[in-house]
Amino acid sequence: AIKGAVSAHDLKDLKCQVELSNTYHLHIRPGDKLIYEMGGLHKFMAWDGPILTDSGGFQVFSLAKLRKITADGVHFQDPKNGSKHFISPEISMKIQEDLGADIIMAFDECVEYPATYEYTKQSMERTTRWAARCKEAHKNTEKQGLFGIVQGGMYKDLREISAKDLVEMDFPGYAV
Repeated sequence: AIKGAVSAHDLKDLKCQVELSNTYHLHIRPGDKLIYEMGGLHKFMAWDGPILTDSGGFQVFSLAKLRKITADGVHFQDPKNGSKHFISPEISMKIQEDLGADIIMAFDECVEYPATYEYTKQSMERTTRWAARCKEAHKNTEKQGLFGIVQGGMYKDLREISAKDLVEMDFPGYAV
């Protein structure tokens, strides 16, 4: 959702083709359940164009001192009030389905720059496993396109492996 500076009307005037909404922030405040009860992001924002939601992975990355990454997902604290949260691939899918976006992203782990090759490889492999879990958990396949996210940091070979692994999963789209 645009933070008060630009309305859905303004976006149309600017010829915006796709509006991006932040899964993490909307989940924390005002809450994906509330947005779902209000009819989804399209009604919540009065926007009739396509909406894309990110997975929440970058925001979790940005909370480096307040998060713990596990094979299951990410445990983190809200920096504003200290409340504890957990996002897994399955929870990310549920949140994005509740938000009602047209294009949703698989939950991924972003690595810092620079990061070691070994850590980046582990992260890329985790992102691939999470992508498979997202695909399994994604229920609203008729109305929402789930995109896989290529990871691998600054290492070309890892990005190539990531892309090939995701293509084998046959997503309707890919974020590079």
